[in-house]
Amino acid sequence: MSIDARRLGLTLACLLGFTAFATPALAAGSHERTQFGRDIVIESNEQVSEATCFGCSIRVRGHVATDATAFGGSVILEEGGQVATDATVFGGSVRLAPNTKVGGDVTVFGGRVDRDPAAAIGGDVAVFSGALWIFLIFGLPFVVLGGLIALIIWVVRRLTQPSVPATA
Repeated sequence: MSIDARRLGLTLACLLGFTAFATPALAAGSHERTQFGRDIVIESNEQVSEATCFGCSIRVRGHVATDATAFGGSVILEEGGQVATDATVFGGSVRLAPNTKVGGDVTVFGGRVDRDPAAAIGGDVAVFSGALWIFLIFGLPFVVLGGLIALIIWVVRRLTQPSVPATA
């Protein structure tokens, strides 16, 4: 291994270490919760500014000052739990226990809303259930992108094909 390769490896290791230690410090200062594959639990004596979960669920016993958003999971408000603005779920459900509150809208794509009559929602409730909505949100962009790539390949091949003279 040459000196330059060692120096590059050391630099990358330092950057990776700095990123690993700086990210929790920045998140702690903002009181935001973002997880990938691990559920978020906000305890009854806890307040966070925002909760976002990818491939996991958000369980709220305390207070979320803005939005709670889950992709491929659920937002569950247990007794006394509050979300100040919106609760949005893609590919999961929203469950509201008694004495819970969502100050804004509740929006669910590809799931459902289970709401206790004693739960309060300050805004609108929109439920787009079924596999069609999941396809439209997540699948259709890939179909359009694939079509665009196929069109570009076809145009490039068409422009680079040698022209064949017509024979009489």
